[in-house]
Amino acid sequence: MNIIRLEHIAKIYELGAEKVHALRDVSLTIDRGEYVAIMGPSGSGKSTLMNVLGCLDTPTKGLYNFKGVNVSEMNDNQLAEIRNKEIGFVFQTFNLLPRSDALHNVELPLIYAGIPSDERKEKAREALFQVGLGDRIHHKPNELSGGQRQRVAVARALVTEPSIILADEPTGNLDTKTGEEIMLLFNEIYEQGNTIILVTHEEYIAEHAERIIRLRDGLIEADESVRKRYIPDLNAIRSSEKNE
Repeated sequence: MNIIRLEHIAKIYELGAEKVHALRDVSLTIDRGEYVAIMGPSGSGKSTLMNVLGCLDTPTKGLYNFKGVNVSEMNDNQLAEIRNKEIGFVFQTFNLLPRSDALHNVELPLIYAGIPSDERKEKAREALFQVGLGDRIHHKPNELSGGQRQRVAVARALVTEPSIILADEPTGNLDTKTGEEIMLLFNEIYEQGNTIILVTHEEYIAEHAERIIRLRDGLIEADESVRKRYIPDLNAIRSSEKNE
């Protein structure tokens, strides 16, 4: 079943007298339960496509159908509701509140959704345990490593049980080993039935996905299934680290 359908999407930015065609004519579908990576060089349109998919921006023309609803013509309030209820975001820079502990950072989307305090704290705890941070619930971001901060961000994305997880360069601020651990976490989340859309410029990161969409000059250059390389078990890695 299609969760996302784009038909002839274009996005044009006007910079003074100049028009920048960030997306020219993009059509694609993404099914529920897919793991998709979006790749492309700088200026290819991948960030613009991510913003459109995440309802952070609207297309200049074309149709964006999300779960059977045309969101391409929604107003700001309607788009905000889609973002809050349906999309879990993971960003390169983590976007955590520095003075709040992990639990409160994960709670935030539930606060905006009006979930009662006891219920949202329980959901936030469950999400933190899911990403392996059950022992870091009351730590603030400056008391966590970069990888742990990104895990908090992933927990925050998961806590509303969204229709899709949208990750923008989620390993960009991490070293290679920690980045690989975060990607193993995404693989685990995908195996649990979640739909993941990953934006990256790193080939080895994209190889974790099942499908890679390549953009160039605002157009889809290639859309291909991926023969996945061997990916180790995340729980086995966690166990070995505890035993060291």
